[in-house]
Amino acid sequence: MQIIVAGAGIVGVSCAIWLQRAGHDVTIVDRAGPARGTSHGNAGVLAAGAIVPVTVPGLWRKAPGMVLRPDAPLFLRWSYLPKLLPFLARYLGYATDAHVDHYGAAMSQLLHDSVEQHRALAAGTGAERFISPEDFCFGYATRAAFEADAYGWQKRKDNGYAFDVVEGATFRDYDPAFGDAFEVVVRCKNHGRISDPGKYVQALADHFVAQGGTLTIAQIDDVEMDGPAIAALRTSQGEMRADHIVFALGPWSKPIAHKLGVKVPLESERGYHIELINPSFMPKAPMMVASGKFVVTPMDGRLRAAGVVEFGGLEAGPSRAPFALLRRQLKRLLPDIEYDDVVEWMGHRPAPADSLPVIGPNDAAGRSYSAFGHQHVGLTGGPKTGRIIADLIGGTTPNIDLAPFAPAKYRSDA
Repeated sequence: MQIIVAGAGIVGVSCAIWLQRAGHDVTIVDRAGPARGTSHGNAGVLAAGAIVPVTVPGLWRKAPGMVLRPDAPLFLRWSYLPKLLPFLARYLGYATDAHVDHYGAAMSQLLHDSVEQHRALAAGTGAERFISPEDFCFGYATRAAFEADAYGWQKRKDNGYAFDVVEGATFRDYDPAFGDAFEVVVRCKNHGRISDPGKYVQALADHFVAQGGTLTIAQIDDVEMDGPAIAALRTSQGEMRADHIVFALGPWSKPIAHKLGVKVPLESERGYHIELINPSFMPKAPMMVASGKFVVTPMDGRLRAAGVVEFGGLEAGPSRAPFALLRRQLKRLLPDIEYDDVVEWMGHRPAPADSLPVIGPNDAAGRSYSAFGHQHVGLTGGPKTGRIIADLIGGTTPNIDLAPFAPAKYRSDA
């Protein structure tokens, strides 16, 4: 079949490769090219245990204070608040224990084997060199801070995730990079790292093209409808038609999804990173600094500190305060590190109100499919999402309960 995949991030490229391997004629359409957005700028962690959403019980009480504190990892562009409020009300409405359990059960299916899924996706592509199995560590400055996070660790344990809790001094013997910064470190097992997310996705896309796939650089302007189903894409390069169209446009998915009847409440979570180029030393594994909710990841030739959440929409440029916060935090964490330069980046994460990605057919005939909304775990869950979409289009039932991710839950006629 002829299939168009809209979007060239990790999710779109994964869909395209698995569809190509199934024998289909696949075209990727993207306005900028592979990995030009969040798939370039993420923390590079294959976070198999990322099954606890941001919206935990009590968030609605903490969020206002976090927005007002200069050292908190949550930012808000106040001019955007009127537009954000309806989404925010729904988003905070999911901060319940029942939803945390629902989210954890669903996301465990999607994420638990992320390293194996990446290896399968990258096999024979040349991108294998970027994948390494590693612990994902969480560092706590005090034992009290670790104990305050007991809720999340219990939820991971309930879903079968393995982790070791070690004293800071013991961890320092393994990795001295962080000195005495942490009194407690949690080492999550069966996780992984991508040493250069942008180059990784680019290598996958290059392989896709080398195998006969088509990559078209074009702006998607609109969709043409045929009743409840899609008929064509309208792009800056003209009209494009196919047997099936897959939408993996990340935070830019909302207008098209709504036109297709998938009324998902979706916002951009603006994420930031800074990179230290040619640092004088490297940590051994990715570290989530619990106090600042940012991840320090060793990458090829640079050390990346990525994190922070800012609500401010898709149009405004980067804010200075998140960059300044990351610089302060990294200076406190690694006071003796030397480096050649600092690079700053801001990108957009697609955040549905319930934090669950949207995966599956948009209409009864399966003319179009959604594959977006992975929030903080697009890199982790991208390969498996691509395999699921390829199975659905090929008529195979995936070995996963897709109900929590189904676009149909947002349809008014469902």
